Amino acid sequence: MKIRFADARPAGDYALVLPAAGPNRPGIQSLGGGAAAAEAALRRSRFEGDSGSIVETFVDSDNGRRLLLIGTGADAKPGDAAEKLGGNAVARLLTSGEGHAVIDLTGMGYDADAAARVALGAALRSWRYDRYRTRLKDKQKPTLTSITVVGGGDGAQKRYEDRYAAVVEGVSLTRELVTEPANIIYPETFVERVKDSIQGSGLEMRVLGRDEMTKLGMGALLGVAQGSVREPKMLILKWSGGKAGEAPVAFIGKGVTFDTGGISIKPALGMESMKWDMGGAGAVVGAMKALALRKAKANVVGVCGLVENMPDGNAQRPGDVVTTMSGQTVEVINTDAEGRLVLGDVMTWAQKNFQPKVMIDLATLTGAMVVTFGHEYAGVFSNDDKLAANLLKAAGESGDKLWRQPLAEAYDRLIDSPIADMKNVGPREAGSITAAQFLQRFVDDGVAWAHLDIAGMAWSDKASATYDKGATGYGVRLLDQYIADTVEA
Repeated sequence: MKIRFADARPAGDYALVLPAAGPNRPGIQSLGGGAAAAEAALRRSRFEGDSGSIVETFVDSDNGRRLLLIGTGADAKPGDAAEKLGGNAVARLLTSGEGHAVIDLTGMGYDADAAARVALGAALRSWRYDRYRTRLKDKQKPTLTSITVVGGGDGAQKRYEDRYAAVVEGVSLTRELVTEPANIIYPETFVERVKDSIQGSGLEMRVLGRDEMTKLGMGALLGVAQGSVREPKMLILKWSGGKAGEAPVAFIGKGVTFDTGGISIKPALGMESMKWDMGGAGAVVGAMKALALRKAKANVVGVCGLVENMPDGNAQRPGDVVTTMSGQTVEVINTDAEGRLVLGDVMTWAQKNFQPKVMIDLATLTGAMVVTFGHEYAGVFSNDDKLAANLLKAAGESGDKLWRQPLAEAYDRLIDSPIADMKNVGPREAGSITAAQFLQRFVDDGVAWAHLDIAGMAWSDKASATYDKGATGYGVRLLDQYIADTVEA
């Protein structure tokens, strides 16, 4: 999607989008002779300017101009309303036959940042992945290729280019990786796709394979991978935009490119969705790309454990005991609780090699989190109140919503094992919490750590203002905003 900014509406053919914040409809009078017809359309549609409400009509022009009046809500925050405005406009017009849309903000009082976020919402909502859809009818194909935002004031274009264009690129990478099927994206090709995507970004990239991880003693990660013909990989991305020698923030991503459950195999119904069990790793690489493209003034590393969990004759069995890179031993009770095994080794490696003061892991870790929150929030667990508060603040600003969950010794005792240092699952109750307690056992003293269980957020079966059904790109904006609010601030 090509994004432009202008002080006035351009000449030529386009669809016109006018926002309405409740009863405030400043753009109507600019329609001249078409204002009365537009007002009549609003009355007959019972349009009150509620957020997301849309009235579509045509007004007199040389060709009969399509007009969308989109409600933004009378009490909505300007930034949130702006994103929804841009996204709702694109959702309505993407396959409409229109090629160009003008969103006129004149009279709305939007500052440069809000105007830029109109463009952000539009760009995010325009993302589609039609690579394998070879028989689309013409009416199903996107036609909208450009958006012009009018009336955003001085600095809107610069704000978009400096702050948000890179975020769009990062989210797009994450959505692409999450969307691709598991016969296309597996550990090796995940690495290749990321390498191609970050060319010229300034990110440093390193990859470890099975042999290197074996020498490091990463028995937990390798145990998950041993049932698959796909070689596991560990992907490391490094961005050094901050002060020389300053400890980086570490992002850790679970990258199970397909999860059958292993020997503890999942039911067949819905198993195809487990292609997105690498959503945490997808979010990490998307965030790293966004930070690099916008030249963030921060030192950040992203480390992703990439495996496929399959049930062949060499797969690990329930009851096996594995030794992690940290030296701790784990009794594997359930091979479908594999993400925490991967993360534990990756967290240990990241701490030994980068000595981060802050470490944040993202994982589509537990079905219990979906039971708790549905698809509205991800859970955040943390050993540090300040870190948790900063992440919740970033969640509110970015739209990637979080809700804090507890950690406590009573939960930790539930994963004690009679044969090893710990077991990889506890009882049925408190499943998301015991998973987080497992991960906490791999956090070094003095490291502020947070675990984000994004199981309900990486994929959506319904569209929103900023994404269609499918991969959401959850986590990219959250991590990017966290760095902006803390390290860069």
